[in-house]
Amino acid sequence: MKAPDWYEAWCEDAFAAFTAKQTAITEAFRLNDWERYDYEADRGYLVFSDAGGARVVAEIQVLGTTGDDGWTWAWAQPEWPLQSVGAAETVRAFGEQNGIEELNTERLTTTDDLDGVGWMLAAIATRIVGAEGAYRTPQGLFLLITSLRFVS
Repeated sequence: MKAPDWYEAWCEDAFAAFTAKQTAITEAFRLNDWERYDYEADRGYLVFSDAGGARVVAEIQVLGTTGDDGWTWAWAQPEWPLQSVGAAETVRAFGEQNGIEELNTERLTTTDDLDGVGWMLAAIATRIVGAEGAYRTPQGLFLLITSLRFVS
């Protein structure tokens, strides 16, 4: 199945906007500076902390995971609670409505750079759902960030 003619340029725009958003939230909330992160998918939170405790809280949705040879959408992984995959489901619906196979295929197998694939899909999802950005865990879990705040 071929994607619509507009899709490639739309993705390029999405990635440019995503890159700007990522830079802004990473700098504003110092996301690379915290000693640790913890997430609770069922409650929809990602917490960045240091020895003094929680410093930044993000509301999240699970987007997908990278593995040995591909990407798997969160909506195709039954271990994720339904409330944590709503954004991924919205992306899936967008893909179905517009004939974009990569957005509604459970698992994308590729030999390409998996992190690059994950970040591009995160950029697409960020545009579709209006997210603030994304976070990738060292284990290859991609989380959409819908809001962030410092803990006071």
